Amino acid sequence: MSITAKGTSLQALQNSVAKQCCTDISPTSGFFFTSPFRSLITAGCFTQVTQPAAEGGDLQGKFQQQVRQAFAEARVAGIKQPLLCGAIPFDTQQPSALFIPYESRCFDRAAFVAGLSPLATGPEIASIAEVPTQQSFMQMVSDAVVAMKTEQLDKVVLSRLLEIETCQPVDCHALMARVIVQNPHGFHFHVPLERGALLGASPELLLRQSNGRFYSNPLAGSARRVADAECDLVVGQQLMASKKDRHEHRIVTEGIRQVLASRSHYLNVPQFPELLTTTTLWHLSTPIDGEVASRDESALSLACLLHPTPALCGMPAAAAHALIKQLEPFDRGLFGGIVGWCDAVGNGEWVVTIRCGTVDGNQVRLFAGAGIVPGSSPESEWHETDTKLSTILRAFGLHQG
Repeated sequence: MSITAKGTSLQALQNSVAKQCCTDISPTSGFFFTSPFRSLITAGCFTQVTQPAAEGGDLQGKFQQQVRQAFAEARVAGIKQPLLCGAIPFDTQQPSALFIPYESRCFDRAAFVAGLSPLATGPEIASIAEVPTQQSFMQMVSDAVVAMKTEQLDKVVLSRLLEIETCQPVDCHALMARVIVQNPHGFHFHVPLERGALLGASPELLLRQSNGRFYSNPLAGSARRVADAECDLVVGQQLMASKKDRHEHRIVTEGIRQVLASRSHYLNVPQFPELLTTTTLWHLSTPIDGEVASRDESALSLACLLHPTPALCGMPAAAAHALIKQLEPFDRGLFGGIVGWCDAVGNGEWVVTIRCGTVDGNQVRLFAGAGIVPGSSPESEWHETDTKLSTILRAFGLHQG
């Protein structure tokens, strides 16, 4: 299970890693994660955890057993404060992409962002394909609305991909710098994969735990911002007043309440949402907080319990998941999953894997989804996903000649 360099002692590896971590921070040298709570960077890989997280919310299940075993092996090997980080796919039956690094280092996000170089234009796009096409996606939405009436579904989330080939290989370091500068208040992440990397700037906190207290901030219901300040404010007010978006948001918050209630000593779910803004979108947002009933809980166990939330899958979850597999013409993989970290005492932070893409040389895949409810319009949902994809495309600095 452990991964070490042949013929190299652990002490030598740790000394090398420590030296590397004292140099300038690179957002693409290993696992990289920033948030208002804690930002960190890692180096090396001691061991991987690939066990599917389907039963990750079960404290005695196979997934949590492997996590505890990995932490124990790391401590025996001399890693004093081991950290588990990486990503879990949308379909938790698929292998996880988690690992314990040799070294992790926290850093000051504000200082790091302030020191980033000015934005540079990314590579030119050689080809771009929409999966599915607009006509097919709108038919998917129509089919989903019909299915809700016959299968008693409250919500289902349908998504799209852009599959892009660039004229030159993508410079991931420059790409991450652009993403961070354009979205300075989001959750930024870079996850190294066997081929390429998963990276992006998620606006949505799934679960943070610190010393037994937990926090979640689901987003559901969004609207595109406009340049004029007065008109932009009207857009936000209209989103807050939208019955369709308020209904979609209520489904998500109630779903989280139902899941967390039995594992909480205290749980606070505000009755009404508030508005949250990114550089391009308004979102309906509900900040949730509470206290765990058992000290055995961790940020990862609660995140697995919640994932996938109605904001990424639908409600009821099993029926929504089945409909997604039936309608979407691709495997989401890590898209729509969760990304983050957790330490051996349960502290950690996990965000939903949206506003993101994968990069492998000159191959780029971008992902965006929209929540479908009985009142959804196929054309409106297409435009919502188009706005989200355009935002990611712009943040990645990709352009067409």
